[in-house]
Amino acid sequence: MNYHGYFDRGTRKVECCIIGTGGFGRSFLAQGLVVPGLSVRVAVDRDVRIAADSLRSVGVEETEIRQCQDAEAARQAWRDGAFIATDSFTAVAELPVDVVVEATGDPEVGARHVRLAIENGKHVALVSKEVDSVIGPGLAAMAQEAGVIVSPVDGDQPSLLIGLITWAEVLGLEIICAGKSSEYDFVYDAARGTLDCNGETYAVPEFAGLERLGDTAAADMVARRAEATRALPQRAVPDLCEMTIVANSCEMHPDRPDLHCPIARIDEVPSILCAKADGGILTQENVLDVFHCLRTPDEVSFAGGVFVVVRCRHDETWDMLRGKGHVLSRNGRTAMVYIPRHLLGMEAATTIFEIALRGVSSGAAQPRHCVDLTAFADRDFKAGNRLDMGGHHHSIEGVSARMVAAAPLTAQSAAPFYIASNRTLLRDVRAGEPIRMADLDLSGESDLLRLREEQDRRAATLKEAI
Repeated sequence: MNYHGYFDRGTRKVECCIIGTGGFGRSFLAQGLVVPGLSVRVAVDRDVRIAADSLRSVGVEETEIRQCQDAEAARQAWRDGAFIATDSFTAVAELPVDVVVEATGDPEVGARHVRLAIENGKHVALVSKEVDSVIGPGLAAMAQEAGVIVSPVDGDQPSLLIGLITWAEVLGLEIICAGKSSEYDFVYDAARGTLDCNGETYAVPEFAGLERLGDTAAADMVARRAEATRALPQRAVPDLCEMTIVANSCEMHPDRPDLHCPIARIDEVPSILCAKADGGILTQENVLDVFHCLRTPDEVSFAGGVFVVVRCRHDETWDMLRGKGHVLSRNGRTAMVYIPRHLLGMEAATTIFEIALRGVSSGAAQPRHCVDLTAFADRDFKAGNRLDMGGHHHSIEGVSARMVAAAPLTAQSAAPFYIASNRTLLRDVRAGEPIRMADLDLSGESDLLRLREEQDRRAATLKEAI
């Protein structure tokens, strides 16, 4: 896409509010000071001091920051042209911002923020994948009815992958597999016999000789590498969460509910993530997956980038492309096209401009509920146990995730992962079983659950109309 013309000199700036100022939010605040046509004057966090500190950290002068606890103070600060820090989105929900960027990562709080933003006529750039995985299609429909847009965000993998998939479809490329690399590379040091991942170093003596695929059968190498690195976590809920968002935007599914997640070098991906008939490990095509980027310390990273593996239909064309450095499988039947980056908040401005200036989403115009991300017990749980969610990956100890075909929620449905989070169990759940809706204490107010029920009713009504 040609991004020239998103803004012109003299054109008003697109005004934004960022909710959640750590990580993604802070880098987006920084971009708000340097990107022409973008203004990010409103910062919301759980503590007003955190929001104010975030503004200071990106270079906003102390004299320009107002800490506001109510709507009247926020309105006055806006009229004065100040930067606004607050711990309550309700205090700033009526300000004349164009786009609300929801980046808390909290499924309950995030759902409430998106609802309030839509009700106040604001577009939403939805960074919080936890919310999107449960109610993304419903929020998009609700926003459409209100004349606004809820969109995934460029800079994060779901939006980038949706863009790559749709680009490949426009070109008529046959997609075998689409996905991303996991957040952290697997960096192998043969001399030391160690593997570094996410700041941790693991001794992996059994990995010797598994550095390269060579002529080994893909399925065999994938299994041997997984076993040799069994001490490392090889599936992360956030990865499956992000693929769920892509599934609902592109109407794709995983090949297996917990993904294959092979450990693979960049040049091995099209040889591994292809159909068994083509020498790979997939039982289906047009599927989603994730790989762990295997590399040595001196090799380039995939940087959490995104990819599509496509069928090589015209030998002469793909022979030419191989000669130009493109990545083909061992037998030349498939190739990988990829974008080795995701720049988080630094890249979000393209989505903001698309929403506010062009009136289009960075994802699907209307996502369809194809896949649910559900909670699965990896150990025995007792009634009364609380499924506390926490940590950088917003995980639940002893609970993993599965991507399953979407369906309206019933008492016996496997619970969406982020509906199960922070809930108390009403009955025992055995290891190897899904955690079902009936297993959970669902008492109390929950925007996330209520909006999911609305999404299910909307889908049922649409199905009846068809």
